[in-house]
Amino acid sequence: MKLDVFTLFPEWFEWFLGQRHLQNAFQHGTEIRFFNYRDTTPLGGGQVDDSPYGGGAGMVLRVDAVDAALNAAYGESRRGRRVVLLAPSGRQLDDALASDLAAEPELALLCGRYEGVDERVREHLVTDAVSVGPYVLSGGELAAMVVADTVIRKLPGALGHADSAVEESFSEALAGAPEYPHYTRPASYRGWQVPEVLLSGDHARVRQWRLEQSRQRGAGPSDG
Repeated sequence: MKLDVFTLFPEWFEWFLGQRHLQNAFQHGTEIRFFNYRDTTPLGGGQVDDSPYGGGAGMVLRVDAVDAALNAAYGESRRGRRVVLLAPSGRQLDDALASDLAAEPELALLCGRYEGVDERVREHLVTDAVSVGPYVLSGGELAAMVVADTVIRKLPGALGHADSAVEESFSEALAGAPEYPHYTRPASYRGWQVPEVLLSGDHARVRQWRLEQSRQRGAGPSDG
């Protein structure tokens, strides 16, 4: 995958790029590039924002600044490319959407700032708007890291073991339910015991227990 991030703060991603699973993905051909809106803005002094029409507090990221950044990166070859705007009002990210995005050979993530972006960006320049949850962040950079992480860890080789991402929370293998509990040594600690079935060596029983635990977690707390 070729993943591009459009942002005012590319330096925010330095820690993120050093994570092991990203390094694994890079070794398998994944690429990440960063584009700073200020580097290509058509406005003087690196300006990328302006006050909102109709009044109100804050500043809005301009459509011409975003369009210029996309043109500098892709020219006229933007057609068919998946371009995602990170926005609180977008489709909420889930495992199915992450899998869908992971299937793209090229993906662009647009980080907003200030009061957000001019609505014409969403209407005309992107293919998707995605939210990482029903809350507000100061900018799209953290959201972009969340989306990039959920997508990249699904790519071959990223997790180091092909089975690591099969039975994860909300995966198809668990019918969209949260993952089952995990235990490790010691088998007994302060009187807290590991479930006997996990010590039995009976793989069929273990598998059944895990699926049942996953279903119970997916059902949520009981009303009883």
